[in-house]
Amino acid sequence: MTDRVLELLRTRPDLAELAAFPFGFDVSRAYHVEAVHLASGASLEPIAGDDTGGTYFLCGGTAVLHASSEGDAVLLADSVAEALEILVRLPGWCENISAELDEEDLLAEIRSGDDEAREEFAPGLDAQRAALISGLALPDRPLVELLAMSESAAGRTEPDYVLLNSRELFAYRLDESFRQPLRDVVLGPGREALERMRSGDLGARQEVAADPVLRAGVLRAAQYDRRDGDLPLLRFLLEHESAARTQWFEERRSAAVLVALHGQDGDVPLLRSATAGQVTDSAGAVEWARAEEAKRHGRDVAAESEFTWIELAHRQGRVEHARVALIRMLDDTGPDADRLRELSRALERIGDHAQAARAQFNLLSLQDTAWDRASEAYVLARLERRKGDLAAAGRALERARAAVCADGTTPDGAVPQWHRRGLGRLITEQHLELTLAAVEAGDAELARATMAHGRLLLATIGKESAKALSRLSTRAKWAEAGLRPPGA
Repeated sequence: MTDRVLELLRTRPDLAELAAFPFGFDVSRAYHVEAVHLASGASLEPIAGDDTGGTYFLCGGTAVLHASSEGDAVLLADSVAEALEILVRLPGWCENISAELDEEDLLAEIRSGDDEAREEFAPGLDAQRAALISGLALPDRPLVELLAMSESAAGRTEPDYVLLNSRELFAYRLDESFRQPLRDVVLGPGREALERMRSGDLGARQEVAADPVLRAGVLRAAQYDRRDGDLPLLRFLLEHESAARTQWFEERRSAAVLVALHGQDGDVPLLRSATAGQVTDSAGAVEWARAEEAKRHGRDVAAESEFTWIELAHRQGRVEHARVALIRMLDDTGPDADRLRELSRALERIGDHAQAARAQFNLLSLQDTAWDRASEAYVLARLERRKGDLAAAGRALERARAAVCADGTTPDGAVPQWHRRGLGRLITEQHLELTLAAVEAGDAELARATMAHGRLLLATIGKESAKALSRLSTRAKWAEAGLRPPGA
């Protein structure tokens, strides 16, 4: 369904001309300087341009995003009508308006800006503004309300309206004032539940007991906001973490630290169990907890790794929050192999194989040894295949083969006995997976070439490795031959 105001601008040249000048919303310039898309995958349609090379986009069919030609992007409004209200009544030439101004001061700033505009380029500004407001049937809201709407929209740019360069995959910038720290987003439910538990809300205790993800948030909240009288709650959290026996050992340890710091004799049996016998008495409990705090369980929330909040966001189902945080971290990461590896793996875990491949490609370029180049190249091949770029996956496997010298030679720097180690099986596995993907995509040439290398690798790696891949290799051979095994 076409937006009412957008349809008017597209069908009424008189209104389109007024919107384009002097208000900088030109529907005849509905294109951008480069290919872009939203990180969330939502629809994106360029609908107008401004006079500085920027573009207005319709997101998901409703909201309006503005992207500058300099690499900034911010959500402007929740509809085209609201966007035009803002552009017409809070025009860009009024540079000193802010949410701190009251209605009177805001009006004074706009009058001052309008006076300059009339003198410099828009002598008929008042008539133009009135005609456009009337023609588009825009409401007459109080200016402070309109500014609040604009600020609210900007603050909701992340995570759903983050704009990416489609070729390089970096994110357009967003002013820090419009970005909410991820830790505040993911700690919100835990902080709220912790306060309810402190007030004696039995319902909150039941919710926390039943929900390990909420319990993780409560534990983090308690770690950074410690109060007298919290010991019964901390004991409650530790008991449930110990009983759950989930994969999240870090949370059980964190709960144990918080309890152990109180040094109560009655907690020693629970702490002994939770710490696998590391705590045996109350004095030792305090000593152990202080040592743990010094290593990783401190009270400074700002010192916590951003990956902690990303993992919690993922567990809470806030995948877009996690994705945006990881993309912005990747944009800011230089030649740091450890950080790139962590980013690549985290992005792969949330299913963003394109961004993971970007991190992995940069990581591969930093490897000094043949083993490390082969190890990171096969990971890159997996990511490229999963993102759908089969040709890039093939190039990554070529780099893996070159690193281990799969032609049988062993020049200086090659990996000795690579074929008898786990690396040989992993590289071979990726060849077979790529063969299947190429067949499914109808790329017979890539399938044949990849399977040819796969056959050589199967004959080279150890018997146990080849046996472990027998089912996959059979499928790949049948697929590459254009056949299907009986019963498949």
